[in-house]
Amino acid sequence: MAAQALPISQTPSRRFAPGQVVMTIGVDDLVQQGRLNPIPYLHRHLNGDWGDLDDYDRRQNDAALESGEDRLFSSYQVAPSLQLWIITEWDRSVTTLLLPSEY
Repeated sequence: MAAQALPISQTPSRRFAPGQVVMTIGVDDLVQQGRLNPIPYLHRHLNGDWGDLDDYDRRQNDAALESGEDRLFSSYQVAPSLQLWIITEWDRSVTTLLLPSEY
């Protein structure tokens, strides 16, 4: 899975540091085609808005945010046929924007 770095400004309201932010080829293609602007979803992720997750997964993320010992996962339904996943590694070194088909 090749990924391209995504520059992100340092937002003071974020709940955790994302590390290096990258996107997969599939996300990059959608951005290049003008079909996806991932920045609002990245900001939601960094602010602890986990998107379209059930209560169990939300609690898992909240616990991981407190402990710093597990990855953080968000899922956003961008359009009826377009879902964006954002995963921040457990050590907060990398945040990846990807399509479910690229997992």
